[in-house]
Formats: sequence, C-alpha cells, structure tokens
Amino acid sequence: MALFKSGIIASASGSAGGYTFSHNRGGMYIRNRSIPTNPNSGFQQVIRAALVSLTSKWGEVLTEAQRDAWTVYADQVLIPNSFGDPRAISGIAHYVRCNVSRIQAGLTRVDNAPTIFNLGDVTQPTIAGLTPPAALTVAFDNTDDWANEDGGALLVYVAPPRPQSVNFFKGPYRYAGMIEGDGSIPPTSPAAITTPFAYSATTAQRCNVTIRCSRADGRLSGNFQDRLDIP
Repeated sequence: MALFKSGIIASASGSAGGYTFSHNRGGMYIRNRSIPTNPNSGFQQVIRAALVSLTSKWGEVLTEAQRDAWTVYADQVLIPNSFGDPRAISGIAHYVRCNVSRIQAGLTRVDNAPTIFNLGDVTQPTIAGLTPPAALTVAFDNTDDWANEDGGALLVYVAPPRPQSVNFFKGPYRYAGMIEGDGSIPPTSPAAITTPFAYSATTAQRCNVTIRCSRADGRLSGNFQDRLDIP
C-alpha cells in the first residue's frame, strides 16, 4: 500500500486496471487490486435472496404510484459516499437499501415509501460492555422515536475479534441481532445481544460493532460505529 498526494486527483475511490484507490486517516492510498473470494456462505445467500426478491417485487408487486413515491423520496434524501459527500441514488436503490436489512432481521417489508424525507433521527448507540465469550450489551436512548413504535429497531452487526493494534477497520461485519421498538413499552437500555463470534477473556482483543436504525416506515439510518477493547 502506498500513500500519495496528487495535484490532479482530489479524491479517488474504487478500482481501475490492477489498482484500487482508497483513503484512510493518513490520506489517499493505492494498493494492488485483489480478487475477493466467494465462499457463498449462508449469510451471503440470505442477502442475495433478499436482493433478488426485492428487485422482483419492485417491478411485479409495487404499483406505479408506490414506485413514484420511492423516486420522490430518493430525490429528497441523499446518501453519503465513501468520502462523506452526499450522493443521489435511485428509488429502487432506496427501496432495496431500506428493506434488505429488515428482511435479514425478520422484520416486515415496507412497500410504501417514507413521507418524512430523512434517514431517521436517532441518538448514537454505543457498546456498553462485552462479557466473553459472546455477551454484548448495547446502550441507547429509549426515548428515541424508533424505540416507541412497533416495527422500529436497532440492527446490530459485529466483527470478528481483532488485535487492539488495528485502528482502521471497514469490515466485514455479521448480523448479530436487533433491539425492537414497542409502541406501548419501549425497550430498556442497555440491551443484551449475543455476538456471532467468541471473544477471549484473557487475550487482548478489540470488538468492532456497527449499528443501524430501521424505522417502522422503512427509513434506514447510516452506520453508527463503536469499538471496545477486552479484557
């Protein structure tokens, strides 16, 4: 990996030829492009099946009025790119983005586009603790709207154990569980989540977590990231 400065390229992200361009805290860098493996795990199959199903439902189940409403939502709600700059995506991309996570978590699919034009306001959740090997607790504000509505949820994704020396981590993360909202009695913070990976009580490790909020109307927040060093 080579860090570089360029008087021509202000920012670059992605692959071209045999090289991949990206950036971290040190600045822009270039590395040789690698060909990812495709283990076709059960987790990947769930996501791929959801993508196929949602794409099909967009054309065969949703009405023209519903598709138009998702396009209106897409025109109003921009998504940050890898540099944090806002970018527009299509109506179908928003429909798929909002629903893939809900399907993975076992929540009800939302076909009607949100009529509130944002990603869903939420107070940033954090890791409250982790008791090895797999007992994670997540702290959140249960006065947030998602916690007080049926169909809202925090979706928690956990990374495999990492050395504490690793400060920059992009993934992969695996879905671990969710904290469901309730229109009558909101969930109590902190809430317990069982991680899909085993952590050691004696070896110095780092747990990286990313959390997203799915609102009952389908709005999906950006990623809230946190980490915890154990023991």
